[in-house]
Amino acid sequence: MSGPPPAPGLAGVRSLAQLEALGRDRVSPVARAYFAGGARDRRTVAANTAAFADTWLRPRVLGGVGSRALATTVLGQPVALPVLAAPTAFQRLAHDDGERATAAATRDAGTVMVCSTLATTAIETVCAVGGPVWFQLYVYRDRALTQALVDRARAAGAQALVVTVDGPLLGVREDDEIHRFGLPPGLTVENLVGSGHSDLPPEAAGSGLAAHFSRLIDPDLRWEDLAWLVETSGLPVVAKGILRGDDAARAVAAGVAGVVVSNHGGRQLDRAVPSLWALPEVVAAVDGRAEVYLDGGVRRGADVLIALALGARAVLVGRPVVWGLAAGGAEGVARAFALLAGELDEAMALCGCPDLAVLDPSLVSPRRFGP
Repeated sequence: MSGPPPAPGLAGVRSLAQLEALGRDRVSPVARAYFAGGARDRRTVAANTAAFADTWLRPRVLGGVGSRALATTVLGQPVALPVLAAPTAFQRLAHDDGERATAAATRDAGTVMVCSTLATTAIETVCAVGGPVWFQLYVYRDRALTQALVDRARAAGAQALVVTVDGPLLGVREDDEIHRFGLPPGLTVENLVGSGHSDLPPEAAGSGLAAHFSRLIDPDLRWEDLAWLVETSGLPVVAKGILRGDDAARAVAAGVAGVVVSNHGGRQLDRAVPSLWALPEVVAAVDGRAEVYLDGGVRRGADVLIALALGARAVLVGRPVVWGLAAGGAEGVARAFALLAGELDEAMALCGCPDLAVLDPSLVSPRRFGP
């Protein structure tokens, strides 16, 4: 498969905002609404980025930052950058090469791709690209289908299972309802081929994705189901969608290896607390017994530094990756990672931090500015 040629001037893009502007211009109105959209009034979408914008740093000086290291590990996997590609569905809506291009760019950046259950490229193809891959799982009413997805991901080479726990139903995304969101001819949910559920046609009265969730996703998921996946999957399990300390503690008690502090990018419950605000409470509740990650609102390297200083092991980015993909395939995704890596390196130098190990909450001002 081949997509459109790389956007002219991609190497000259200086920010994720510029990359997003390029990407938005290169997708259909339906895809643009899907990737950009959020639940209801999209207040949580806006709040995720505003939370970082309203957070200020207290830099140290004379830190000896002539050389700096951005490397860390996630679930024991060495990564060159504490930024992972978040699970994002239907990536071939952004570029013909879709998840395969994202996997290649993520591999070359030396980090981890989290592949969505709702990928438009099969998990086997994504893993065959060669970089580390985690598999994001939606738990279906049909437990045999759920088990088959887990077994398939493990056999393909996925190194962890990321279980989405904040999706008993799909939050109402009004733009998707207006556009009657569905997949165009030629695109399917590749990980569900053979199950009878791989097609996602537009709905006469709304979103095909919402109909998929309503028919198939288990709204009665409970803590014992998470413990079942920990016990039976044969993979480290990460719970994605945690915003409370008590829920984080219960996830750890269920045996997870990590939690993602996440409000689903503002796409589930509008008015859900910004991920950054929830992070310190979750970190305190986990108390080192599992790794803590964050997604939602990361748009600059300084945002990464703030999240790590407040206790995250790494962050996940979704929209920046998919807008990079739309702007220029694997090259565009690579540009997104390069921008974040360069900005994080700059922020660490100017905060007097030669490596990630010295980041701590004292770098973050307790005072907030703005509304």
